Amino acid sequence: MKLIQHIKVLFCLVLVLGFSQHVFAEPGLWKVEKNGVASYLFGTVHVGDTSMKGLPNKVTQALDNSDKVIVEVDISSISPMEMQRRSLPFMMLKDGKTLQSELSPANYAKLQKYFADKSIDIAMFKNLAPWAVMITMMQMEFQRVGFSDQYGVDKQVLAYAKENNIAVGELETLERQMEMFEHLAIMNDKMIEETFEQLADVDTYFLGLIKAWKSGDMKTLTSFYNESFDDSQYGELSEQVMLIDRNNDWVEQLSTRIGKEKLFIAVGALHLPEQHGLLKQLTDKGFTITRI
Repeated sequence: MKLIQHIKVLFCLVLVLGFSQHVFAEPGLWKVEKNGVASYLFGTVHVGDTSMKGLPNKVTQALDNSDKVIVEVDISSISPMEMQRRSLPFMMLKDGKTLQSELSPANYAKLQKYFADKSIDIAMFKNLAPWAVMITMMQMEFQRVGFSDQYGVDKQVLAYAKENNIAVGELETLERQMEMFEHLAIMNDKMIEETFEQLADVDTYFLGLIKAWKSGDMKTLTSFYNESFDDSQYGELSEQVMLIDRNNDWVEQLSTRIGKEKLFIAVGALHLPEQHGLLKQLTDKGFTITRI
């Protein structure tokens, strides 16, 4: 399973199965309707580069037509200090465990060399959970190829909402997002192992993913998704914890509001596709969905 698609400071792709397969020049945006009331569903990516600065016109128009923006977590309302205070308890290992004790000797040695090559002492990560170390590695690689959360699409949506006095709501808490990583702890060693496999191809894979997302290339994005959540134990567990369980909860929340409120729903784009994705689940509940 591919590294880039497992993390939720998790960003990903926009896919749709069972809808139009035409090639679009922009990221996917969907209108979700019931009772003559329209809401919008937009898949976001959580990091970007300078070329991704500024939301497409169709997205800002949809925002202007909405009464409320709904995101996974409203990070704009959390200060950096509070973010650290609330996240740290989940990131730190407990009960005498250390990063080294959670990994095989081979994978720990690889990790040690990875940081040493960057003049970083692995000792500073001694008490961090492997998933927290993995996110650190991802952030370093994103920065190396010119990407940061500064140009993340979800952050731009929140900024637009604030600038235009559009109310913001959230689907879950920061703590809920942290908890999902704890559920993956039983596969800590596999997580790091696959991280190294992906790092070797981060330029091609990550840049290719972003390119496909920008253009709405459904065929390419579908292949990324299918490679991500395979039938391995790790693939199935990750899909269940990071996507299926959360999607089911979000659909339950949203299905009572769409058709009554004009919402702009912006979530990590990996939450949209396949049989457990928001697009299919909302369709199955009787909502009319159209790509715009």
